[in-house]
Amino acid sequence: MKSRYTETGAAEAIIEYADQPGCNEDVALRVYTSRLLGSDGALVLHGGGNTSVKTQLRDDTGALVDVLCVKGSGWDLDTLEPRGLPAVRLSSLAQLRARETLSDEEMVNAQRTRLLDASAPNPSVETLLHAFLPAKFVDHSHADAVLALANQPNSEALCREVFGDTLAIVPYVMPGFALAKLAAQVAETHPVAEGLVLLNHGLFTFGESARESYERHIAAVDRAERFIATRVAALGDNVARKVPKPLDYAWLAPILRGELSGPGAAPRYVLTRRSSPTIASLLSRADLEDLATRGVPTPDHVIRTKNAPLVLRLSADMDEAAVRACVRAALDEYRAQYRDYVARESAQKRRSVQALDADPRVLLIPGVGVVTAGKTPAAASIAADLYEHTAATLENAEALGRYEPLPAGDIFDMEYWSLEQAKLGKQSGRPLDARVVFVTGAAGGIGAATAKRFRELGANVFLTDRDADAQGETAAALGAPHAACDVTDPAAVAAALRACVERYGGVDVVVSNAGMASQGRMHEVALDALRESFEVNLFSHQHVAAEATRVMRRQGLGGALLFNASKAAFNPGPDFGPYAIPKAALVALMKQYALDNGDAGIRSNAVNADRVRTGLLPPGFVAERAAARGLSEDAYFVSNLLGVEVRAEDVARAFTDLALAECTTGSVVTVDGGNISAAPR
Repeated sequence: MKSRYTETGAAEAIIEYADQPGCNEDVALRVYTSRLLGSDGALVLHGGGNTSVKTQLRDDTGALVDVLCVKGSGWDLDTLEPRGLPAVRLSSLAQLRARETLSDEEMVNAQRTRLLDASAPNPSVETLLHAFLPAKFVDHSHADAVLALANQPNSEALCREVFGDTLAIVPYVMPGFALAKLAAQVAETHPVAEGLVLLNHGLFTFGESARESYERHIAAVDRAERFIATRVAALGDNVARKVPKPLDYAWLAPILRGELSGPGAAPRYVLTRRSSPTIASLLSRADLEDLATRGVPTPDHVIRTKNAPLVLRLSADMDEAAVRACVRAALDEYRAQYRDYVARESAQKRRSVQALDADPRVLLIPGVGVVTAGKTPAAASIAADLYEHTAATLENAEALGRYEPLPAGDIFDMEYWSLEQAKLGKQSGRPLDARVVFVTGAAGGIGAATAKRFRELGANVFLTDRDADAQGETAAALGAPHAACDVTDPAAVAAALRACVERYGGVDVVVSNAGMASQGRMHEVALDALRESFEVNLFSHQHVAAEATRVMRRQGLGGALLFNASKAAFNPGPDFGPYAIPKAALVALMKQYALDNGDAGIRSNAVNADRVRTGLLPPGFVAERAAARGLSEDAYFVSNLLGVEVRAEDVARAFTDLALAECTTGSVVTVDGGNISAAPR
């Protein structure tokens, strides 16, 4: 590992942050080196680690006061800004070291009451550790290489062998006041040390400049990496391994997702799959179940990954029933073990806790990779990132001797620590959280409005349209994955739905929206034109619904098929037969899906909209129709019983309402402002 500090980069940071409130040159350089640390996943991932600087800032009287600027809660080092380093009055904070004890609640209050800015984020839970160390700059990470050394039966001796007197050793103590006092005491008794190794936890370095503290950190990690590489090369790979046959993740994922949520439950998780040479190496080990389930390499990971993954061995020749039975049995055992762990530890510690869910967050599946589960794609991705680095740490640690992380009691203390749980933040509680919605014809108009509405309600949307450029703009605006897809091509539909499943683990709602407005008198229309209309306005919906239904049935969580039909299905207009007839057939298709799939809890409904300003209608159509009725174009759009114009957002709301209507199937909802001639009957 090499330093990425440059004087040019440091100077640019000083200039960039010069005008920001609560920022001086010290803080600007602290931000610069913090970002250098945070941008390297081998050091810091997703909120892990923290940094600080002791400096002087002006308070609200204009007086210069000594402060500790330390990373605040909710900030990641790789995106840190000056306002993410709340300033805490240092002199009285440092005096807390004289206390014998300080509860977590008292510690949080002590830090907040000393803030220069009352609106600033909560300072790190390790603020006192930073405050009690005398150095100006302090850096803390959970470096992979250091954790491989710090999780050994002889970790103290091994760290001394690697680092000598450069780093002092601190035995494991849970973060908080006690650890802050112990770390400061160790640092004082090792005055030549440039940092601390916190066993089973991570690495601290310090210095009188941002560069010195940062480069001491990099040097320590580099020394650990070189030691591990040399030792591993000398020992060779004597691990019994077996390379498994690859499994079809897109086929497997809906089963996993359904079993994680449980029979009859609403979907609660989305899945992420991760594969890499590092992961493949770990998953090929014959002792995978033993090594991987010993625990996390640093307790900070437990709230994201739980202490142990679920190891799931499946065979490529197993059928769906056998796979489902294997997954269900493994999950039942994992959940029972987790509940036993909570009951045992809470009883031993005489604590009453509200048990967290017992579901695994990480599944290790030879032949597939690492599959992670989260309430959001971000949560699943964080768990995957953490475990990809954990995989390397586990193998390196085992090669050095024996990987031996903290016992369950210490992990329980961290997992059920209120200050650690606070890092996760509050769940949003939106009605469609963790649902996956697949939308066709999503580039604009009703499709784009529908995708936006589903996102607002918490759903994870996957967009398709044959207009790749327009769809890309919509997807970028929503931050959603997408795939170009001609829905008249069954293979393209299958590929798009496969991409959705690979991205999220399954699908819960399909909005089959794509269509075209074909015109002509039935006795004059060319057969090819009529066939084209049927391909787009009927058969494409069948392609989408059939493929999605197969996924939903494998998932076992029910689902919703939502079709964009038309008022023309009940009230065709003159010269509009090539459009109206397949739309009428589409309503029949919707009802048939409701009939055929109610046993699986899959609901099928349609929305019939009329006179919506979209790109569906050909140029001149509205003007022609309006003129035939003696109306202006604007008057044409409000010529309904309510006298209102129907917008794409109104149709989108109907789709989301149907997605939430758990007891409604086989229904047609009209969104046309009122048209008795088109009312279903």
